Amino acid sequence: MSSELSPKDFATSEDVRWCPGCGDYAILKAVQKTLADVGAKPESTAFVSGIGCAARFPYYVNSYGFHTIHGRAPAVATGLKLANPDLDVWVVTGDGDGLSIGGNHLMHALRRNVDLNILLFNNEIYGLTKGQYSPTSRIGTTSPSSPAGSIDTPVSPGQFVLGAGGRFFARAIDTDKVGLGHVLEAVHEFKGAGFVEIFQNCIVYNQDVFAGFTDRKTAAETQLRLQHGEPMRFGDGKGIRFNHETYSLDVVDDNDDVLVHDETNAVIARLLIDLAAPVALGVIYRQPAPAFDAAVIEHHVTGLERTRSVRDFIAGPNPWVVGERENDAADQEL
Repeated sequence: MSSELSPKDFATSEDVRWCPGCGDYAILKAVQKTLADVGAKPESTAFVSGIGCAARFPYYVNSYGFHTIHGRAPAVATGLKLANPDLDVWVVTGDGDGLSIGGNHLMHALRRNVDLNILLFNNEIYGLTKGQYSPTSRIGTTSPSSPAGSIDTPVSPGQFVLGAGGRFFARAIDTDKVGLGHVLEAVHEFKGAGFVEIFQNCIVYNQDVFAGFTDRKTAAETQLRLQHGEPMRFGDGKGIRFNHETYSLDVVDDNDDVLVHDETNAVIARLLIDLAAPVALGVIYRQPAPAFDAAVIEHHVTGLERTRSVRDFIAGPNPWVVGERENDAADQEL
């Protein structure tokens, strides 16, 4: 009997409850397929979420799951990874949960380079709370909280990641099985804080907000699919060239000056993130560095093994003192 698992082995008996047609369904299927393809095991996998539509994810994946509080998924996931480094830990968040109340926690998970697979479902709206504008909503977005149109400058998830010192950033579209599958496998392979922005269509409150580049009829002309070491070409004989005068990226006719994608180039990655058309998809930046959790284990004198129980510590003579201190005046006074 084969020991290989299928996507069905990562499904649960829970009824999947999102709005009919929500992009989250496609993402869930892609994640379950990826887990099977990479040889993951339910008992060695954990999904951690915060609050929002995306936060229902742990209920639908056959693994350990933690539905935590608003914006705190990266913090909980960090503790989980440190407590059990052998776990394959995924963080599922949204543009509101991750980049508003959770921005601080997300920033520190990125700068520390904790070995987490972070998936941010970006639909540019607050879906669970009935359609208010979110940190990624574009200027002019009308919503119950911005009836005259949002005046906030939106957060760029990619620039946020690189600005926080993140080492891996990729993009994909919810219904793009092949493209999404590739970046999910890439983020799983990466040792450190891997971040994937998934353009997710909210059919109720922000329908077709990404249609300008997700429409399959025009995708060849509006999407730049990146492959490390390959020329940046798209559409009918078009490519991307670096403009040495303006330090920007230009769309040109395919020629010898077309850039070759280098995932380790942070400068070009920032320009690709801001490129309005075509929209860059795939692994945009990948620059490995030592993971925080591995460094903690390496530098911790006990290797994270307990040398004393919590009960013994509390019942000891002075639980406020760590280690031995001789002739301490403060202890004498106590």
